[in-house]
Amino acid sequence: MRLNRSIRALVAACAGLAAAVGLTVAGGTAAHAATPAATPLPQHVFAPYFEAWTGDSPAKLASQSGAKYLTMAFIQAAGKGSCIPYWNGDTSMPIASAQFGADIAAIRAAGGDVIPSFGGYTADNTGTEIADSCTDVNAVAGAFESVITAYGVSRIDLDIEDNSLTDTAGIDRRNKAVKLVEDWAASNGRSIQFSYTVPTTTGGLAASGLNVLRNAVQNNARIDVVNIMTFDYYDNASHDMGNDTRSAATGLYNQLAKLYPGRTAAQLWGSIGVTAMPGIDDFGAAETFTTADAANVYDWATAKGINTLSLWALQRDNGGCVGTAGSDSCSGISQNTWDFTHVFAPFSGGGTGPVTDDFSVGLSPAAGSVTPGGSLRSSVTTAVTAGSAQSVTLGVSGAPAGVTASVSPSPVNAGDGATLDIATTSAVAPGTYPLTVTGSEASSTHSVTYTLTVAGSSGGAKALANGDLESGSLSPWTCQSGGAAVTAPVHSGSYALSAAAGPNQTGECDQTVTLSPNTKYTLTGWVQGDYAYLGVSGDATAGTWASASGWTRLTVPFTTGSTGTVTVYLHGWYGQGSVYGDDFSIA
Repeated sequence: MRLNRSIRALVAACAGLAAAVGLTVAGGTAAHAATPAATPLPQHVFAPYFEAWTGDSPAKLASQSGAKYLTMAFIQAAGKGSCIPYWNGDTSMPIASAQFGADIAAIRAAGGDVIPSFGGYTADNTGTEIADSCTDVNAVAGAFESVITAYGVSRIDLDIEDNSLTDTAGIDRRNKAVKLVEDWAASNGRSIQFSYTVPTTTGGLAASGLNVLRNAVQNNARIDVVNIMTFDYYDNASHDMGNDTRSAATGLYNQLAKLYPGRTAAQLWGSIGVTAMPGIDDFGAAETFTTADAANVYDWATAKGINTLSLWALQRDNGGCVGTAGSDSCSGISQNTWDFTHVFAPFSGGGTGPVTDDFSVGLSPAAGSVTPGGSLRSSVTTAVTAGSAQSVTLGVSGAPAGVTASVSPSPVNAGDGATLDIATTSAVAPGTYPLTVTGSEASSTHSVTYTLTVAGSSGGAKALANGDLESGSLSPWTCQSGGAAVTAPVHSGSYALSAAAGPNQTGECDQTVTLSPNTKYTLTGWVQGDYAYLGVSGDATAGTWASASGWTRLTVPFTTGSTGTVTVYLHGWYGQGSVYGDDFSIA
């Protein structure tokens, strides 16, 4: 499974490199603070992969999707030759409770758990898969143990692909380390499982994958689950992906029966996992896994009693890029958000029971500034958050005299979009007006606010509203959770803008302004804090940043395009703490 290396590099470059957290290895195990023994996973579990490099909150996506159990990908070394594991090989993301600990606690509080996964396609191709990188078996075992003790997990997944399938020394080290960890767990009263995630043919494992398991048997390493990736066959054939999933797993069953002749049929099926890729995989349209395939695989997996159902990956379970193959963020087919997850979730009781239909509504942008007589437009988005797509009636209220606002089309099916159009007359009074966009369907109603700022007739198109925050409130700025107008620190006056960056958000604060099209401007602002970013997006894209304990003046030159509408933003960076801004202006 592929790690988006460009995103990983961007995170590392922007956030800076944190100090590595070393492991103290003694007698084949790492020295760590004691954590409670983990609760074993269910006998049958649905645990889709979560792409940990995206900046998304695993707890939030688990809650939204109904997937209580997640496989978190990936853990690897930062560089070839290293024995220290990091999330995504990023030294700013160490194996520590500060990284994903709060999310994992929230997932457990909701009745679920996580499975950390080592490896992945990028690690296999850069020599940073931990057993390929680290030549000390004890240190590899220490890396596994560091994850177990940091997060109190009961299963480690080993995603072995491409070059790692033929690195015989790495294969042997990995399985020897698995054995060491299993012995360590047994002596410390812990329950720990290991799963191998490997590529497959439509008839079972290729010789390279089978050799990984043979080596595990030779090293007395217990592999609890063999999880096959039933996609990316690359055999230039058209596939019925549901049927091929079943035939690949049946082939694996026959191979495991020879490797483990003492196991019963139920035990053999109970040691098999299947990971599907929603929609169009990396090969292309000839390998398309549909929601109908998912339903067939679910029925088959339930009847056979396999151990694990999974998806690569949770963030792909939406229809946002119809026709695109192998995207990290969408399936490439027409579908509702979470369609595949809702099919598979009941496999472990990991779903939320009968799913009540529900949806969300959003705006992009959520604010705008206009001179009297001008107009604005915003995109209205809807998404399925539970159950299936229903008809959503959209409307807008709160327009003052001299302003007309409408949403079209309406109704829409949840998951589809619409447009908010706002027009003003020359007689409208300057000011800031909240417009409420409301979506309603049979079982629920949700609303979101658009902040309309009508500027004065002289020079208003060039002026940010509340640029000095001296109104004492955010409006018309909109911020992620925790953003506020604060009384300290300030650059001038009594108030400044606070963007609350945290482990799972940059804290971004925005204001949308309509300027003259195809015109050069300069955004100016004063910022304070670690990794404070100031810039514009939309009809122009430009930005800069600074890190300072005192106030720093930033300037951002930009040129508008054909519409002139830009969004001014201030944000920090993940885990670096709040940043502050004051005295913003555009000239």
